[in-house]
Amino acid sequence: MHTFGHPGRDPRTRVVTVAYYALVAAENLAPVPGSDASSTDWWSVYQLPDLAFDHDLILLRALVRLRERIWDSAVASQLMPEKFTLTDLQSTYEVILDRSLDKRNFRKKILSREVIEDTGETWMEGRHRPARLYRFRSESCHT
Repeated sequence: MHTFGHPGRDPRTRVVTVAYYALVAAENLAPVPGSDASSTDWWSVYQLPDLAFDHDLILLRALVRLRERIWDSAVASQLMPEKFTLTDLQSTYEVILDRSLDKRNFRKKILSREVIEDTGETWMEGRHRPARLYRFRSESCHT
C-alpha cells in the first residue's frame, strides 16, 4: 500500500515500514497476540484508541485507498458473505465511505456496474417484504 520512512516517526531509531492491507470478513478472523503484544482487540477505524508512533496515519492511508477503490472494483466482495441483500451491501459501502448513501441511487449505480447478480433467492427478516439475495459475479471478484 505505502512505505513509511520519515526519520522521526519512531523516536528510538530509524524505522521504515512497508504497509500492506488485506480485506477479510470479520467472521474469518480471530485476533492473536503477537510477540510484542500481551493482548489484541478489534476497533472501529473511526474510534481508534491512541496508537503508537504514526500507526494512525498508516490506518488512515489504508482507509483512503479503500475509499478510492470501492466504486471502481469489486473490492467489497472481500467483505461480504457469499449471498447478501442490497441493503447489506449498501451498509458496507456506507461504513467504508463514512456517510449515508441514497438508497435508489446506490441500487441504480451498483446494478448498472454488473458486478453482482440476483441469486433468485430471498431473505425474510421481520414483517417486511422479502429481500432479494445477490452475489458477486465470479469474474468480478478478481478485479
